[in-house]
Amino acid sequence: MGRILLIAAAVVVGFFLLGSIMGILFGLLKWVLIIGAVALIVSVVVRLTRSSDRHDHHA
Repeated sequence: MGRILLIAAAVVVGFFLLGSIMGILFGLLKWVLIIGAVALIVSVVVRLTRSSDRHDHHA
C-alpha cells in the first residue's frame, strides 16, 4: 500500500513539474515569437524606406 501511494505521489509531483516546465517553455516561445515578429516588421520597414530612398535618388 505504501509503495502505491509513493508511486502516485511521484506521478503527481511529476505532472506538477511537467506543467511548470511546459509553462516556462511556452512563455519563452511566446517572447521569441514576439521578438521575431518585431524584428521582421523593422526589417521590412527599413527595406521599404531604403527602396524609396533609392527611387528618389534616380528621379
